[in-house]
Amino acid sequence: MKDLLLIAAFALGGAACAGAVGAVVLRLLRHRSVAVSLTVVAAVTVTAMLAGTLAVARAMFLSPHDLTVVTLVVAMAAVVSLATALFLGRWVVARSRDLARAARHFGDDGSFAAPAAPATAELAALSRELAATSAKLAASRERERALETSRRELVAWISHDLRTPLAGLRAMAEALEDGVATDPARYHRQIGAEVERLNAMVGDLFELSRIHAGALTLTPTRISVYDLVGDALSGADPLAHAHGVRLVGAEVEPVPVDVDGKEMTRVLANLLVNAIRHTPADGTVAIAAERRADAVILSVTDGCGGIPDEDLPRVFDTGWRGTLARTPPAGAGLGLAIVRGIVEAHDGRAEVRNVPGGCRFEVTLPLPAPVG
Repeated sequence: MKDLLLIAAFALGGAACAGAVGAVVLRLLRHRSVAVSLTVVAAVTVTAMLAGTLAVARAMFLSPHDLTVVTLVVAMAAVVSLATALFLGRWVVARSRDLARAARHFGDDGSFAAPAAPATAELAALSRELAATSAKLAASRERERALETSRRELVAWISHDLRTPLAGLRAMAEALEDGVATDPARYHRQIGAEVERLNAMVGDLFELSRIHAGALTLTPTRISVYDLVGDALSGADPLAHAHGVRLVGAEVEPVPVDVDGKEMTRVLANLLVNAIRHTPADGTVAIAAERRADAVILSVTDGCGGIPDEDLPRVFDTGWRGTLARTPPAGAGLGLAIVRGIVEAHDGRAEVRNVPGGCRFEVTLPLPAPVG
């Protein structure tokens, strides 16, 4: 037993010395290729074995012939180990370079194609992560292009909508100033109406800029959707009467929600105004509220005749008004974008779908958490 412990001690000492030297070499070469590191690891392994064997051989007073045989065997093992490590290292380096080239193309054109050659588990995992990141970036670029298109359309339409009333205001002001206006009172009323429309447009732009900048501050309070719907109907009733449209709000459940009352009233008002303007005279606009599972659904159904299927995904985009609504008084196409922004700020979602004779806008809001 004592001899075995002594042999173990000599072997451990020799191997430890070789391991310490190998650790120093690996630290000095830590910035080199993985092939070099694998070769060093294989060399350290064989050297540690050789050092331990020689230490034990010296302690056991082996004959020179036996010592030569042992050394030769270890040397052959070292050759095979180093060759294997070098081959494996070159294979890993080749796979790493393939992945680096794929990543370089990823940076050039924004798409990533994983190398076809098999790789280690770590490189394969990295390749999958890069592919997932590439997909996310592609979706982000697509959203950015759509947003940029919406912004360009918004600028064009806002420019048109501002130029028309401003030209009218200037013409009426000049007529009043020159004293050629046949009905000054009518001109004054018209100027007031145009100023109100411009003021509403500027207000919508300001609200939308706050939403996009993340500066929309909400003050949630517990309120019944019945009261929200009642306030919205009261505000929209004069416009509906002027357009000869009936407002119906019978199917409204008194469900409590935690929302900013002012902002959510604006959401319903925008939806009702949009529905009234696109519903023909003697038509009906219905507003409803119902509880479903852990959410409440507020809906506004109009008689617009429906929206083309290709336009449905763009209804809530900034500046979108459709081909039939690009002239005043249709507005600047900001109302529904404001609706979506406010609803999403409340952790809800806004959707639209066609129904027989028109379309239905739905606002889904989460129910408040139960108390206690």
